[in-house]
Amino acid sequence: MTLAQVLPHLNASMNATSALCLILGLYHVRRKDVPKHALYMIGAVIASTIFLIGYLTRHWLTGTTYFVGGDTAKLVYHSLLYSHMTLAVVNVPLIIRLLLLVKQERIEEHKRLARWTFPIWLYVSVTGIVVYVMLYHWPRL
Repeated sequence: MTLAQVLPHLNASMNATSALCLILGLYHVRRKDVPKHALYMIGAVIASTIFLIGYLTRHWLTGTTYFVGGDTAKLVYHSLLYSHMTLAVVNVPLIIRLLLLVKQERIEEHKRLARWTFPIWLYVSVTGIVVYVMLYHWPRL
């Protein structure tokens, strides 16, 4: 199996890891366990970064992969894909800002921004998995 063949599966697993870390990070911050929250959020950042590197590498190696479903499925696929891509681009500076706020110990600002960033980031992670399933497994369903 080539790197180009492995990367889509790795990327989907990184999206799943990011989503799981986000949910566990939320769970722990709501229980005021800030050290565990921080660990899971760092995990989400690392998983999302590995995803981005893997995605860009796969795209560089193979170019665009086209969806093969019918018209209705294609409409659903493209709606998910474009919302996923748009929000992923929006989310990158938000995540960087969250990290900077924590580093600067500006926790109240971090909390306010996280209330907006968390659902966007979770949506991007979950829709990344759905896009993967539709793109690479749809023909076999």
